[in-house]
Parts: sequence; C-alpha cells; structure tokens
Amino acid sequence: MDDNPLQILDSLYRGFRESYLRYTFLTAQVHAWAFRFPELVRVQSIGKSLEGRDLWLLIIGPDPDRVRPAVWVDGNMHAGEVCGSSVALAIAEDVIRMHLTPPDQRDPHGLPPHLRAIATDVLFYVLPRMSPDGAEAVLTEGRYVRSNPRNRRPERHQIPHWVYRDLDGDGLTLAMRQRDETGEFVESKDFPGLMLPRQLEDEGPFYKMYPEGIIEPFDGVTIPDPGYLTDTDTDLNRNFPWSWVPDAEQAGAGAFPTSEPESRAIVAFASEHPEIFAWLNLHTFGGAFLRPLGTAPDKKMNPSDLAVYQQIGAWCEKFTGYPMVSVFEEFLYSPDTVLHGDLAAFGYHQRGAIAYVCELWDFFAQVGLERKRPFILRYSQISREEFVQIARWDREHNQSRILRPWRTFQHPQLGEVEIGGRDPRVGIQNPPYERLAEICTNQAAALFRVAALAPRIVLGEPQITRLGEDTYRVEITVENRGYLPTFVLASAKGLPFNAPLDAEAVAEEGLQVTPPHEARRDVGHLEGWGRGLDASLGFVVQQHARGNVSRRTVSWVVSGRGFLTVRVRSCRTGLIERRFHVGSDSRP
Repeated sequence: MDDNPLQILDSLYRGFRESYLRYTFLTAQVHAWAFRFPELVRVQSIGKSLEGRDLWLLIIGPDPDRVRPAVWVDGNMHAGEVCGSSVALAIAEDVIRMHLTPPDQRDPHGLPPHLRAIATDVLFYVLPRMSPDGAEAVLTEGRYVRSNPRNRRPERHQIPHWVYRDLDGDGLTLAMRQRDETGEFVESKDFPGLMLPRQLEDEGPFYKMYPEGIIEPFDGVTIPDPGYLTDTDTDLNRNFPWSWVPDAEQAGAGAFPTSEPESRAIVAFASEHPEIFAWLNLHTFGGAFLRPLGTAPDKKMNPSDLAVYQQIGAWCEKFTGYPMVSVFEEFLYSPDTVLHGDLAAFGYHQRGAIAYVCELWDFFAQVGLERKRPFILRYSQISREEFVQIARWDREHNQSRILRPWRTFQHPQLGEVEIGGRDPRVGIQNPPYERLAEICTNQAAALFRVAALAPRIVLGEPQITRLGEDTYRVEITVENRGYLPTFVLASAKGLPFNAPLDAEAVAEEGLQVTPPHEARRDVGHLEGWGRGLDASLGFVVQQHARGNVSRRTVSWVVSGRGFLTVRVRSCRTGLIERRFHVGSDSRP
C-alpha cells in the first residue's frame, strides 16, 4: 500500500459515518489509529463500566504529554443516542487528518491556514462512548436504556416495575398494546399501525400502551406506570457534582455525585487536566446547542461569558443550522424546575471551560414540523396531524425504520397483547444512516472554530542591557495572541486552580540571577483580543481598544556570562520557554 499517510488513514476507517458501531468495532477503530499513528494518537482507558468495558479516550496531537490548551469531546452519555459516538469519532478522524494534510492543501472544513495552525496546536481529548454498557444493549437488543442497564434500587424486589425484554424473539424490544376501554390511545385511520393520543370524538377501539417486557414483581393485579428509568437507576447527566441533588428530588441522580464509574472517571480526568478550555457534550436529538446558564436567566450570567457563547452560537448555527439556546430559558422540562448534576454545568462552573451541549439531528426540521419556542416544546407539543406527518416522512425518507408492524402475542402476565410500534433508534433518536456523514462534517467545522479561540502565549525577543562589567538587565515580553484570555472565561477567573502566568529565569553555568530568590516573576493573567459577539468596542462615533492588557514585560538582573532560559507557564496554557546567551559574546 502507498505510504501516503492520508491513504493509510482512509484504510483504517470502520464505517462510523454510515452506521452506529458496536463496542468491539469502536474499540478496533480507536486502536487502529493509535497503532498506525503513534506519534499523533494515543488511546487510554480512563475507567471501566460495571460490565467491564473500557472507557476509551483518544488523545490527539503531537507530544501529548506537553501541556497546552485542550478541547474535550464526549458522546453517547445516553445509551440510545449513538449518533454522538459517530460524531465524536468523526471529529477525532478529522483532527488526525488535519495534522496529516500538508499546509498548502485546502482544508475540507474551510479553515484558513492561520486558524488551522492554531487548531493543530490544540490537544484534543475525545471520549466517543460514555455509556458502553447501555449503548451495547440498545444496538444489540433494541431496548430502551437511559444511560446504563443497571437497577440496584433496594426496593426493586418489592415495588412492581416494568423490565424491558424482547418477548417474541425478533431481536428488538419495542412496545405492547392491549385493547382496553380505559385506554389513552387509538390507531390512526389515516396511517394504519400508528398509535395516536385519544381524543373525545374517538369511537375506539382504545388501547393501553406498555413497553415490551414483563412486570417484576407481579401480584396479578398491579400494572405500574412505565417511566424513563423504570428498570435502570441512574441517568449519568444527573450524576455530576455541580449542583447535585439526591434521587428523591431529581430522578436518576444516583446514590451520590459520581456514584457511577463513568462519571467518576470523567471528573477525575478533567480535574487533573485544567488545560481543557472547551467542552462539547454530544447528545441527540432535536437540532440545538444548549449553553449555560442552566439555573438562572441570561441577565444573571457573566456578560463576558455570554458574549463568548453568543459568538460560538453564531458559528454553530452557520455551519450546522442549529441554534444555540439557554438551558434555563429554553430547555427546562418544567418551568422553573432546573436540572441538577449535568455534565456541561460541571464543565462550565467547576472546570472553567466553555462547556456546551449539542442535541444532534434536527429531526423536527427535517420532518417539517413548526419550530416552537421555547425550544423544549418541540418534544412535547406534537399534534395528531404531526404524528401522521412523522409516519409519512419515515416511509418516504427513512425506509420505514421507525414504525414496525403489530403482531399478536400471548403475554405471560397480561394475556393477549400485540407487539410492535415505534423503534426510535434510527430516524428519531438518531439520523438515518444516509444523513450521518453530513452531520459529522458540519459538527467538526463548527468545533474547529472553537478550538481556534485558544489562548496562545508567545515570548518576544529578549532585550539585554549592560549595567556594568558582566552585569545585565534582561527583559522579555510575554504576549497572549489568542482570542481567549489566559483565564478563559471571566466567571472562571476565581477558581482555585486557575492560577495566573508566572515567569522563571533559569541560569546555566557561568551565569547567575541576582538576587537568586527573584528568579521567579508573577506575570498575571493576560487578556485575549476577542470579546465575543456584539461586545462593545466603542460607540459609533469613536472606536477604542483596551490598552496593552494582552502583554507584560518581565525583567531580571543577571551577572556573569552564559545561557539563560526563560520559562513562562500556567496550568491552563502550559509551558513556553526561550533559551538565549547573555554576555559580551552573546550568541543565539
């Protein structure tokens, strides 16, 4: 085979842009990249699920141990939202491709060369699948799982609940319907097999709708309400430490913050890597980006943070077509009932990162349904006519993957039922296979602009002034040429780990910093040049800058002759250094 690295990369492709990979194929994909491009890609397991599956993290960028600004991407936190894994893998592949592509070749995402250079200096951490146990159950059994298939509730043996199970042996866990005069559903007259909410004018027959499965324990009488956590106990997106509340106040919270090995692994890794400045949490579905705040309206948000998010939102909508909305103002399931313990809030509030969510796959727009505001209403306010519209779209544009025929089955507890109904995996929860590639490409194009916002520390040419015989003043300018400040977000400036830059002069043999205890200098934080979207740069009659807030000059007095290394560092920007000679015979 040709030694062209781009052709090698293409040969390693495992099909994630046209399908949803099971765990073994996902594992093979990430290890194939790491094996063929060891100088660029590293794979490590940051933890294991309860069923023993590794949480594979890709680290992409040359010299991965060198601390520098980093971007985190994760997908498939919720088991059925497997599109997130495909998009995360596609972003990883595109980052690898960006490194392997010669600088003079056109970037497929439209990045100009200078932005591409910035993006390739950023490290990428990519976790394609956060819920490997749940995703495997979804992909192999077709069953509904919120995050992972676990039910450790101590009361599960006493209180009747539904347990999802493939009863008829067709390899899918769908729905059951049973005729009942008290039923809340009827079958569509326009689209046979489609179940619709019952209305006053309907004559019947009427149906109860249940998940395919059994009731445990069953007393012969009680039929429990199905719930989104009916046979699983934890929603990972309620299990992170920021603003966590117990399960009694919010279903799915878990026994305690990070009670799950998956959430615990992510919190531990992120806490050890303060260089993460941007965080993309991939979900499905709906076609929207969700940003902070989740607990208060925009008027309570730091205005500088808001401006940055608005700029990112503008790029996201340009490249993907998805709007960016406030969680609090447009994505609360119940008005004024805020969500607690979610991952993006942890990334924003505790890690000081530009953390946001993407609800991949603009299903409602593709079907042609009205765009409602607040955005959350799109999920709940669907008319009967719109349900029929969805069924027609499925038949005409999705190869009828959603609506499955009903078949009679003798249920061991309920008697005669019919099994079938909606399979939401491909078409509703996730895009049709034929649409997946474009979604992957568009998401990468938007994210790479975010990566190019990274703070960038540059050291100027040293200025050496002779003060006396073998005594010199050395001055060097430290600049942040990036869009973002070194503290990343204004709201994050006070976080304990978000320390400012410091500079250290390290003298080699023949040279000494005087006095030695002043070898280290505080530089402080440096602003970036960016202000976010629509942030003021002055009134219409006068424009102004902010002064030299992105630059500091530090100096030392040294005696003797020899080499001096100036090191400038912070935990968020990493280490930058410059080595030069001081003395009458100064040389580079």
